[in-house]
Amino acid sequence: KRHEIVSLASGVPLEQLNEAIQNKVPVYRAMPNTASNVGESITCIATNKQKINPKIEDCFQSIGSTIQIDEELMDAATVLGACGIEYALRFIRGMVQGGIQIGFDSKTASAIANQTVKGAAALLIEKGNHPEFEIDKVTTPKGCTIAGLNEMEHNGFSSALIKGIVTSHKQIDS
Repeated sequence: KRHEIVSLASGVPLEQLNEAIQNKVPVYRAMPNTASNVGESITCIATNKQKINPKIEDCFQSIGSTIQIDEELMDAATVLGACGIEYALRFIRGMVQGGIQIGFDSKTASAIANQTVKGAAALLIEKGNHPEFEIDKVTTPKGCTIAGLNEMEHNGFSSALIKGIVTSHKQIDS
């Protein structure tokens, strides 16, 4: 009765876990991501309890931050939070490649791209603003930022990202 179970198994619902243990102890599902290696994971936690046991939350906060979600969103959390790391890495890779094309060596382009993405995330986290609010602050008429953003959108940047997220989510369900 002093034990609790935390499952990191993707696609195994709380109901199945509860049946397996005959509802004898509280059960949680958690989905951290690979940024846990540097203490920056977002771990989504679902439980059939009202509130997460603080000890369990503390465990996952030691590798980043946590958020409690409804269990029916665990597959979506896997895509957005776990697969999302790789989507962000692919974006950074594209930034590095673009940086090389405009004149930087690979090491310098990587340093600039990595810190830029880290800074963008910190800006949103600390200020709590919507990305478009921050974008609008720096896009000037006929400026290079809006020209680049429009070119990316004309080539399907946001649409491709959204389609990738939706495709990954459909793959989990199949």
